[in-house]
Amino acid sequence: MPPYPATEAVDPPRVEGISPDVDPQSSRTSVASFLRWTMLAAAAVLFALHFLHLNADFPNNSPWMDWAKYTDEGWYGDAAIRHYLTGHWYWKGDFNPAVALPVWPAIEWIVFRFTGVSAGAARALTLCIFALTLFTFYRLIHRHTRSQTHSSGPALAAPIAILFLCASPYFYVFERMAILEPLLIALTALALLAASHLQPFSFRRGPIKALLPALALGLLLPAMVLTKTTAVFLVPAVAYMIWARAGYRLRTALHFAILPALMAIGLWLAYILLIVRPHYLADYKYLFSANAYTGIELEPFPTVILNTITDGGWMGHVIYPLFFVVLALALFWRPRLFRNPLVPSLLLWVGGYFAFLAYHNNLQPRYYLVIAAPITVLVALGIDCFRQNHAPRAKLVASLLAALAVLGIVVPDALLQLYFIRHPEYTFESAANSIKRIVLSDKTHPHLVLSISGSDLTLMTGLPSIDDDFGTLDLDERVKQYRPGWYAAWNELDDDKMDALTPLYRIERVAAFPSMDDPDRNLLILYRLDPAEPTTVTRTHKRHTPKPLITKMGQQPSTNQLEH
Repeated sequence: MPPYPATEAVDPPRVEGISPDVDPQSSRTSVASFLRWTMLAAAAVLFALHFLHLNADFPNNSPWMDWAKYTDEGWYGDAAIRHYLTGHWYWKGDFNPAVALPVWPAIEWIVFRFTGVSAGAARALTLCIFALTLFTFYRLIHRHTRSQTHSSGPALAAPIAILFLCASPYFYVFERMAILEPLLIALTALALLAASHLQPFSFRRGPIKALLPALALGLLLPAMVLTKTTAVFLVPAVAYMIWARAGYRLRTALHFAILPALMAIGLWLAYILLIVRPHYLADYKYLFSANAYTGIELEPFPTVILNTITDGGWMGHVIYPLFFVVLALALFWRPRLFRNPLVPSLLLWVGGYFAFLAYHNNLQPRYYLVIAAPITVLVALGIDCFRQNHAPRAKLVASLLAALAVLGIVVPDALLQLYFIRHPEYTFESAANSIKRIVLSDKTHPHLVLSISGSDLTLMTGLPSIDDDFGTLDLDERVKQYRPGWYAAWNELDDDKMDALTPLYRIERVAAFPSMDDPDRNLLILYRLDPAEPTTVTRTHKRHTPKPLITKMGQQPSTNQLEH
């Protein structure tokens, strides 16, 4: 079953001045083939450069100020890191996001068994996930594009999209981070590819071959949600692809969807009911409550929507506005673009995640990565569509405009990316290694470090750590339970941290290390936690206090009132 109805073949027009023995179509195919391989070769070189300087800082003074660079690589891989280093993935009372988001740490755990724990290994794994994303998008685009006429030559949307993705400095900085978004993009693209291959089940035509896409989709959907729960906003994009694959017939679409849907729901429920609910329900709930400080209701609705849309400029100052140009031209000039089922699916992907960003109202640059991938593909599809199907006199102009659009995106993006590659900095790694030397050289204090960036420090150095800002236990209880020997803070020691530490410790500043570029987080300070000296308690006569009165109705009396 083709992704969409095939167009009728037409005879190539005769071109004056060209011998009948020379096939114009063959000439155009050769040029298109040359362009395809040139773009793919350039993309391959740019992608290979992503692997340089894996331990370097997230580029300082970049257009993207995102605090994920201080915390998220360690947080979301903590279960794998801790299991490899200590044999236990779960630390009771501390921040355990793997309870709700187990897929990424499970993959990291497999890799760490071969490579050991390191930031370089985690980031190399993320780049391998990015390579899978590139391959999947290429297959998706190639499957859903074709020449609209013999005279237009082969479609070039797939190599254009891959070149855009590999040249983008925005993808360069975030696809090199061991965070959740790159894996979510890859799984969503794979889900679309699986949905586009669904087939009616038949014993005559090979049941295994017919079942494979449905089984793959049934595994990919829960994997998406267990990678990042916001994946539920991407399910409509997959549902549309199933509907398109069914020939836009509802009954056939339901027939295609029933097996993967039942598998996905069953696997997710099994995980929640058999693993989370009996053992880790508090940690599961905490992940969502910890993110409840933002929301669409905290600001005027028009302001939230405007900010959500305008902050998309983080993706690129050329490609993001061009996306809206492509959308407008497709609506009013080339509506045939929407006949390609990949286009509405990608638009639902974009719209669904924009809806999440507006609802969550915590607009961080990394969140837009999930939207940037389909937008990049849509721009490539638009450019390739608009260069085709012109009258002979307009073909040259259309091709030149398409080439200018591609170069206008790729050249400035590649130059900025190359600047980042040529000027790496290692301030965070240097600070982490300095902290490791100090901690290991002190034989009188535990090696456990308390820090908001503790998980990242563990990833880079192997030092054990607990979080100072998130956990199912309050900080004072967590400190009493784990008894850290060191505290690493950014720029200053906050009052609430001081209140939790001073009953147990005397806090001694040991060293400070300039690191990163955010004005609020550019100095990593290491404190030694010396046990507080016991104080002598003077015994005094204790006044009798009546037991609190528990009234059946009305206001409960205060303790002060009861004392008098």
